[in-house]
Amino acid sequence: MLQFLNIFFLVFHSGFTLFNLLGWIWKKTRLANLITLSLTAFSWGVLGIWYGFGYCPCTDWHWQVRWEMGLRDMPHSYLTFLVRELTGVELNPELVDISAVILFGSVFILSIVLNIRDYRNRKVKEEHES
Repeated sequence: MLQFLNIFFLVFHSGFTLFNLLGWIWKKTRLANLITLSLTAFSWGVLGIWYGFGYCPCTDWHWQVRWEMGLRDMPHSYLTFLVRELTGVELNPELVDISAVILFGSVFILSIVLNIRDYRNRKVKEEHES
C-alpha cells in the first residue's frame, strides 16, 4: 500500500504542478487552472502561516508515506525532490524555491488576466446575442 501511495503522490502532485504551470494555455481549462492556482496560493500563504511559507499538503502527505517506507533523505521542496528523482541532479534548494515563486507568480497573474478577458468577452458576446 505504501508503494502505491508513493507512486500516487508522485503522479498526482506532478500532474497538479504541471497543470498549475500550463493550464492557462487552453481556454477550456483556464477557470480550473485559476482554481488550482488559488488553492496553491492559499496553501503556500495561509496554511503557510502555521506550517511555514510554501506549505503543501500533498508534499506533507507524500513525505509521511516515504518516511514510513524508510526513505528519510527528503528535501524541503517537492520540486527539488522531483528534479532529483527524474534526473539525478541535486539543485540548489534556494534557487529552486526562488524559481518556483517567480514561475508561480507569473502564471497566477497570467491566469487571472486571461480569465478576466474571457469573462469580459463572454459578457460582450451575450449582450450581442440578446
